[in-house]
This record gives sequence, structure tokens and C-alpha cells, in this order.
Amino acid sequence: MFKPKLFVVSLLSVFVLAGCGYQGQYRYPCQDPANWQAAECKPPVCTVAGTCPEDLVGEEVVNPPAETTQTTTDGTNNG
Repeated sequence: MFKPKLFVVSLLSVFVLAGCGYQGQYRYPCQDPANWQAAECKPPVCTVAGTCPEDLVGEEVVNPPAETTQTTTDGTNNG
């Protein structure tokens, strides 16, 4: 049996709890790009704890690959 009151309370609870606790901060200091040059975010210090920027946000974000441009047969750049 569908209970509208229970559904509304559950829905409101989900929205209230979803907004709790977020203060716009990073969980780990090395997730913040401003701290990537800090000693605690450089190997070997961060390697042991697994908090290196490459581990937390991915190698592609920390060291993006060089953008490549390809020249087509008609001489225009494609990229």
C-alpha cells in the first residue's frame, strides 16, 4: 500500500541529508591544485599514504598530455 505521507517525509529527508556536510573543501590537501607544489604532495612523502595528486585526481589532470594538432591533406589544422 502506497503511503503518501511516508513518501513525502522520505523525499524531504533525502534532500536535507544530501546537503549536509559540504563546505566546499578538499578531503585531502593534495587534491587542491594550490598545494601540488608542497613537500607533502611530492614523492616519497605522499607515496606511502597514497595522497599524491596523481593518485587522487588522476595523471591526466596533473600532467595533461600535450595537445596535438594534425594537418590534413589540404593544409588546414585539425585539432
